[in-house]
Amino acid sequence: MYNDRCIFVSMEKRTDIITAAERVFDENGFHSVGVDTILAPSGASTRTLYKHFGSRDGLVTAVLEKRHLAFMARLEDWQAADDPIGFLFDTQEQWMVEHGARGCMLLRAYSEYAGANEAIAALVQQQKREFREEIGRRVEVCIGSADTELTNQVWLLFEGATAAASVFDGDPIRSARRAALDLVAVAKERLK
Repeated sequence: MYNDRCIFVSMEKRTDIITAAERVFDENGFHSVGVDTILAPSGASTRTLYKHFGSRDGLVTAVLEKRHLAFMARLEDWQAADDPIGFLFDTQEQWMVEHGARGCMLLRAYSEYAGANEAIAALVQQQKREFREEIGRRVEVCIGSADTELTNQVWLLFEGATAAASVFDGDPIRSARRAALDLVAVAKERLK
């Protein structure tokens, strides 16, 4: 019984550290903040960081995994939607309302770690491939066949809207949504 309680407390602390670090990284970037600043919101010590994550970069990896899984989980109900591509952009819009429009945390991590940590860079690349594959499944449902070019176009519109939302006063997500739906409509016509 004691061991189960210790494991639960330990996992709870790990989750607290990840959640707090996610906010700090999202607001400040990854390299620009020290370990004390990252750990302060969770009240964890440096020793606890190393116990749970092995290193600062281990914590970064855990944060990126959590962020990616959380967004992908938001997309799971797309098959019930009348418009799978529109649902994608609606989800993006809701995500930004909740998390803010600072650009994609994964891409920001990639830009900071691409030359410094191959494992983190590779993780982000894999996460982006998974997301693009998710878009590909939606494209296939919408037009009735796989279309790599259309998938890439929708993916680029999504990523571009994410970046633009951080600096643009207009509504880039709705514009990207309309453009994506126009591309899908053209692809459907082409396949008739």
